[in-house]
Amino acid sequence: MTPAESTQAGLILKVATQLFAALGYDGTSTRQIAEAAGLNIATVNYHVGGKRELYLAVMEAAHRAEKAALETALGRLPGDDPVTAIHRLADDYLDFCVDNPEVPALWMHRWLSDASDITELERQYVQPLLSAVTGALRPAVETGLISADVDLEYTVWTVIWSVHGFAKGGVLDTEGRRRAAGDRAALRRFRAHLHLTLHRTLGLPGDPR
Repeated sequence: MTPAESTQAGLILKVATQLFAALGYDGTSTRQIAEAAGLNIATVNYHVGGKRELYLAVMEAAHRAEKAALETALGRLPGDDPVTAIHRLADDYLDFCVDNPEVPALWMHRWLSDASDITELERQYVQPLLSAVTGALRPAVETGLISADVDLEYTVWTVIWSVHGFAKGGVLDTEGRRRAAGDRAALRRFRAHLHLTLHRTLGLPGDPR
């Protein structure tokens, strides 16, 4: 692949990611992607194939980024202070989603049955990461740090649901204006709420960090 071809392929992937995140797979056409990239459909097909192949490439790239961030975060567990490490894990995931809002947006579209004919992505991408997190937290249950009554899988899902919702949709202030993740005050308030919720759900000792 020549430098020009590589540049064009990267541009197509970037534009497709933005459109799939904004409109969903079902709401995006190859023509829209080509026009947004300033290319023709033939060039898009030459570099990435059809719309399905491009979507799979976008989702693979999103997964690789999320997996790398999560592996770094999990590498800090348990650490000298396991309670702080657990909160740091939630912080790292929140920061990743705030810095990469297209990733939660892509998955939220799938929650609403977008690209319903492409069924393997949850099994291929989501389940391994979910298992990695619950597996990393399970020793804390065995030592009694996390309450034995806690459903770890649902707790992790609760963090995912709330973080994705905040990163993509933000919150409404008292005047009905949307405060998104780019609002520092809203982000700080959500982070504190996330810490408190996680701390109480897991039955961790001490005060939320």
